[in-house]
Amino acid sequence: MTLTLYGIPNCDTVKKARNYLDTRGISYHFHDYKKAGVTAADLERWSDIVGWEKLLNKAGTTFKKLPDADKEDIDAVKAIALMVANPSMIKRPVVEGGATLLVGFKEGEWDGILSQN
Repeated sequence: MTLTLYGIPNCDTVKKARNYLDTRGISYHFHDYKKAGVTAADLERWSDIVGWEKLLNKAGTTFKKLPDADKEDIDAVKAIALMVANPSMIKRPVVEGGATLLVGFKEGEWDGILSQN
């Protein structure tokens, strides 16, 4: 199984995740949001599995800089539109492959899931 790691190259958390995969010899394809973007279909698929609330990074500066009207009454449709327009708002990294979908980097969680593959 080949994993795809979605993120931004200069993000510290993405760097930690890439290092984690590299040091364990786990192969992956890196998908750079800044260069390749992200599709609504990807975000909808991920949202169906983990929920849009987990994908939308409300703690980041990109979200905080939004006008108040954009931050109010967020539902799945609005969240996905915001993340497509501003991929920096997606919690990083997202790792997908086969039945695996990981959002954010938590080494213990990754150990438990990726060691099964």
